[in-house]
Amino acid sequence: MARRHLRIPILPLLFRNPHAPTPLHLRHALCSSTTATVDTPAPAINPPTPTTSAVETHAESPAAAAGEPVGESSPPRAPREEEPLRDTIFTMIRRRKWTTRMENSIRLLSPTLTAPLVHGVISAAAAANRADLSLQFFRFAYRRAGFRPEPATFALLVPILASKRMLNHARCILLETMPAFSVAPGEATVAALVAAYGKAGIPQEAVKLFRLMPELGITRTALSYNAVLKAILCRGREAMSRRIYNAMIADGVVPTLATYNTLIWGFGMGKKMESAVRVFADMKTHGVTADVTTYNTLLNAWVRAGDLESARNVFDEMPGAGFEQNTISYNVMIKGYVEANKVEEAVGLFTEMGEKGLRLSEKTFAALMPGLCDNEGKAAEARKAVEDMAERRLTPKDKSVFLRLVTTLCKAGDLDGALEVHRKSGQFKHVLVDPRQYGVLMEGLCAGGKCDGAVEVLDDLLEKGTLLSPKSPVLEAPAYNPVIEYLCNNGNTNKAETFFRQLMKKGVDDKSAFNSLIRGHAKEGALEAAQEILAIMTRRGVPTDPHSHALLIDGFLKKNEPADAKTALDSMMEQGHLPRPALFQSVMAALFNDGRVQTASRVMKTMIEKGVTENMDMAHKIVEALFMRGHVDEAIGRVNLMVENVCMPDLDKLLVALGQKDKVMEAHKLADFALDRDFEVSFSTYDRVLEALYTEEKTLPAYSMLCKIKHKGGVVDQKGCDALMSSLKSGGYSKQADILSRILAESGSSTSKKGKKFAMGA
Repeated sequence: MARRHLRIPILPLLFRNPHAPTPLHLRHALCSSTTATVDTPAPAINPPTPTTSAVETHAESPAAAAGEPVGESSPPRAPREEEPLRDTIFTMIRRRKWTTRMENSIRLLSPTLTAPLVHGVISAAAAANRADLSLQFFRFAYRRAGFRPEPATFALLVPILASKRMLNHARCILLETMPAFSVAPGEATVAALVAAYGKAGIPQEAVKLFRLMPELGITRTALSYNAVLKAILCRGREAMSRRIYNAMIADGVVPTLATYNTLIWGFGMGKKMESAVRVFADMKTHGVTADVTTYNTLLNAWVRAGDLESARNVFDEMPGAGFEQNTISYNVMIKGYVEANKVEEAVGLFTEMGEKGLRLSEKTFAALMPGLCDNEGKAAEARKAVEDMAERRLTPKDKSVFLRLVTTLCKAGDLDGALEVHRKSGQFKHVLVDPRQYGVLMEGLCAGGKCDGAVEVLDDLLEKGTLLSPKSPVLEAPAYNPVIEYLCNNGNTNKAETFFRQLMKKGVDDKSAFNSLIRGHAKEGALEAAQEILAIMTRRGVPTDPHSHALLIDGFLKKNEPADAKTALDSMMEQGHLPRPALFQSVMAALFNDGRVQTASRVMKTMIEKGVTENMDMAHKIVEALFMRGHVDEAIGRVNLMVENVCMPDLDKLLVALGQKDKVMEAHKLADFALDRDFEVSFSTYDRVLEALYTEEKTLPAYSMLCKIKHKGGVVDQKGCDALMSSLKSGGYSKQADILSRILAESGSSTSKKGKKFAMGA
């Protein structure tokens, strides 16, 4: 489908003035773009004259041609106010990348750039803090748009560049571009650049430019001298300032009030009070009358020098000289008294300001608050000052005053006042409450028994996410440990963990906080969370608390999870803690009752190796259970371990129990082990084991055991021996029967059975 083109009658709507005729070059361009489908030429347009009414114009519209009543049409809209061309161009260069296409767009808007337009764009860019765009547009204007700069152009641009520290660009324009256009720089332009070099801390360049002024054809006046004096005094070069001042007098340039104020200020900055006083005296010699700025400058110099007595004399002399002290005078004196730790005098001057109706500025409170914040005796005055600041919507320059005041109020025990100051600190503009302020407040509230208030402060801290900022400082341990412990002891461990995890991201590895979290989770039954905290502690190498481990183990035991309890017990010992005997007993009993006999056996082994020999009843049950389950070697090893650690088990009872439960071979191995180690066992017990072996027809084990008994000098039943020899012979073990017969014959004549005998070592 062919594209439909706009007809000529709509062209006037594209221009700023709808009544202006269409430019010829645009008319030809648009006509040449029409397609061949338009066979008839467009009708001529007779634009309405300025006297044509809105009704007449409306009558020519299609609606009027259709017969619609003119009286019922809506009233015409008021024409929209057009944006100034300079603002349009500035918006373009600020929002778009500088390209040839954008330059063409500027040329299309204004084929010729006039001085007012260029000045307007440069000023708009400077007002938007974009001095770089001012410079770029200036270069485009004179390099590509045919603009010829005027002296006013340079007088506007150079100070803008100088104020934004674009000193090299400003210098090149001053010394290269301006001569290229045969424009002589003005003294104010050079003085602005000299002052900028001083602010940038480059006084040598300021002096060079100052000395170059005669070569540029500029007559130096007090304006230039004042600029260079301030530039060199910013760096404390007192001797050079004196030489320039003397040269100023020699050149016949009369010093102005600004000259003397600058010298007094500079000498005061360097604490050269003799020079400052001499300059103040020279003012009268040269017929220059001091003003309130002069007195305030001298006053500030004395305060900087630490001579408050002289400063007070100047302050008191001001009314006699015809100058009332203003806000600056009081601010300087208050600051001096606070720095000298004379808070009473500072508060007196502050009160005097209010009585005189002087405006209390941000600097007033900035000077006074440091003295009040660190003085517990002035806590009430400090709170009143904060309220005054809030009423006047004055934000202190030093934001730390709130932290210091809250700290002082907490130390003084005024917790309600500390909370009030804390809340008000969040009402000031551009004040981000220091996380340490929250910490100090939580510490003070917990110490004062108002732990619920500390939790509310913590909620506010977590809600604002202040700790998540990488630039926020780390809280001290006394600030967070009390509130974490309180939360863990009162069933709110999850909140405490959320708080502490934010601290962990800043590298906090506090032992007390970790252990509080473990105890809290264990008490609340959240054992997995407690284990996770314990794993973090282990991974970070943080020492643990044995009580925390014990609570975790008890928690697993209460939930009938003996395997996890055993894991927690092992972790406790890995951290170098020795569990209590009762704790070992509890874990072994839980494992034993759960059928985990071998696991309980390993706990028993660890317990005995650690030297814990109390509560051995469960150990005897575990050994018996091992024999019952066929873990004979392990059971014998546990018996040997018990003997080595002087906790001899009751082998008689154990052998009898095994015999009663038909564990004949297990009883035989235990008895054999006892005979080899010469353990004290009753002969009757051995007799029961032999009888069980006879009954089970375990001929060779019985023979071996009988030989060991006789070798140790023990006495056995003769009938049983005869039955054993008969059994050996019938089983084809005639050699063993003969050996047993000789052993019995050798000891039969000398050994008789008298009461209870023991198979002891010979």
